[in-house]
Amino acid sequence: MGTLRGRLYLLVIVGGALSALGCKKQAPPPSEIGSADTAAATPATPAAEPFAVSEVTLGKAIGADKRVASPTTTFGPKDTIYASVATTGSAPNKTLTAKWTYQDGQTVKQDSSTIAPTGPAATEFHLAKKTAWPAGKYKVEIAVDGAPATTKDFEVKR
Repeated sequence: MGTLRGRLYLLVIVGGALSALGCKKQAPPPSEIGSADTAAATPATPAAEPFAVSEVTLGKAIGADKRVASPTTTFGPKDTIYASVATTGSAPNKTLTAKWTYQDGQTVKQDSSTIAPTGPAATEFHLAKKTAWPAGKYKVEIAVDGAPATTKDFEVKR
């Protein structure tokens, strides 16, 4: 019986020692508010880069990364015309709109895509037609949340 009681005491002592080791000692408060030690201990949070359209590239084909491999502004009457819209910055929700127009101002097509970028990104829009495009000058206008961002002119030649 004495051995069991001794073991229980030993268990209580070891348990108490282990729990005391697990307690964290709090650091003393800094002696002066705004001291150099306080400023060095607080890491600066980098400001998020604001969202912006950086470039629109046109071409006849687009890769899996939604970027045009061979940029051009001259197309044939049966080509599919791709626009890769490169953006920078972060945003929880942005709507990109591509409005394609013919030289007389007639809207050929309008598309939109909602994105939530966390850095550089590319968004793809395209213009395709089963019959031939009329020769002439065209334009694609890119808007962000309804506000004009940039335009890109191109031409269809026979």
